[in-house]
This record gives sequence, C-alpha cells and structure tokens, in this order.
Amino acid sequence: MSKPVIGMCHLPALPGDPGYDAGSGLDGVLNHARDELAALQAGGVDAVMISNEFSLPYLTQTEPITAITMARVIGELSREIHVPFGVNVLWDARASIDLAVATGASFVREIFTGVYASDFGLWNTDAGATARHRKAVGGDHVRLLFNIVPEAAAYLAHRDLADITRSTVFNNRPDAICVSGLTAGAATDVATLESVKAAAGTTPVVVNTGVRADNVRQTLSIADAAVVGTFFKRDGVFENSVDPARVETLMSEVRQLRTSEAVVHT
Repeated sequence: MSKPVIGMCHLPALPGDPGYDAGSGLDGVLNHARDELAALQAGGVDAVMISNEFSLPYLTQTEPITAITMARVIGELSREIHVPFGVNVLWDARASIDLAVATGASFVREIFTGVYASDFGLWNTDAGATARHRKAVGGDHVRLLFNIVPEAAAYLAHRDLADITRSTVFNNRPDAICVSGLTAGAATDVATLESVKAAAGTTPVVVNTGVRADNVRQTLSIADAAVVGTFFKRDGVFENSVDPARVETLMSEVRQLRTSEAVVHT
C-alpha cells in the first residue's frame, strides 16, 4: 500500500505505573483499548500500533508486568483487530520484541541504537544484543522500525543526523527509519525529514510525530509512511480519546494523495 498510516492505540497507565487507576483496574484498561481500536479502524487507518503511552515517566528497562499486561490486552482484543498491528513497550527494545512474538504483531517501533541524554536519565542501547535476542525468540518475521530521533532525548555524540542514518542503515539493516519531534504530537522538522530521507537510500522513512490533516500531504510527499497519535485525539489533545471523525478527516486527505499519485504514475 502506498503511504500507509499507522494509528496509535495508546493504553492507559498499567499496573505498576504511577498513574494506574486501581479503581477501574484492568477492565478499565481493556475497555479504553477496545474503544480506541474501534475508533481507529472505523476511521480507516491502515495499521495500528499498541503502546503503553501513559506509563509515564517511562523506563528504559521495563518491569515484566508491563509487557505481560499488554499481552493480555492484545490477546483479549485479538479478534477485533482487523488491520496489521505493531507494538511498542516504551522504551524497552527487548520487551517490545518479546511482546510482538507472543502476540503475533507484525512490527515494533523502538530505540535500538545510540546513546542519549534523556528526561529518563542516561539512555544506552545494545543493537547487537537486541538483534541476537530477536533471533533467539523466533522474531525474524517482526519488522523493526528504528527511531533515530527519540523523543525527550539528545544523541550524546556530535554527529550529523544524515550520517547517523547512513551508519544505522549500514550496520543494522532496519526495516524502516522513524523521525520524530521533541514529544508526542510535536511537529517533525521538514528539513530533518528530507535529510534523513536522502540518506536512507532504499530504506523506508516514517514520520513519527506531528502529522495532522493540514500537513499530511506535505509530510507524505517526503516520507514513505506516517505514525499518527495525537491528531486523532478529540480536539487534538494528547490525553483525550480517539475521535473517529478526526481519523476519517486525515485518512480522506491520504486517500486523495494516493489517488493523485496513481494518476501521475498511470
């Protein structure tokens, strides 16, 4: 499919998280996830990605209860998922891969490479160990979306982003490269996106934050795909629930873009 849009299914805080609502419990988490999933699919997204977005503040090595709870949620909703889906256990690459293998997810988005100074402390990765873990748990089929501009973090080495893109592609063979703004919902700089796209070669580039109905055509004229979360929320507010009308509005723009591209290539 040309220019796919991945809609974010943001889970509420989970057991063990500071914001977990013990009163509504796991039933509350499940009901919220079910509503979000239904709204995204009704609006026409091409895929969904399920993440523990409200497990704030995030860990770079999560507790087992997080991925276990997410696996239960996905298992309960599996018959209701009618599009390809991916997962993201923020911010833990191994846990994300484990969850994908356990639930049959098609892809994972994570920080697999680099060392960062972040809001969550010093953030290190081990791409080689993660790649071997993926192999050991039978995750060869899981596509890896490498976020090379992590939110709320800065790369410690003074390297040009185009060079980071080239070396990441050469050394790690990512299935796609994700480019982000500062936080969820923050615009991704167009010049940055263009630079990464030019350096990525044949590797697809995904715009990871800040896509809206009024900029999706421009963004997807550069990027190969988009991840959308905040815009789909009621009034475009991160904390709100998904509004199917906003999903449909953006997807209508994407369908028109696809139609115009098809005409050009005819």
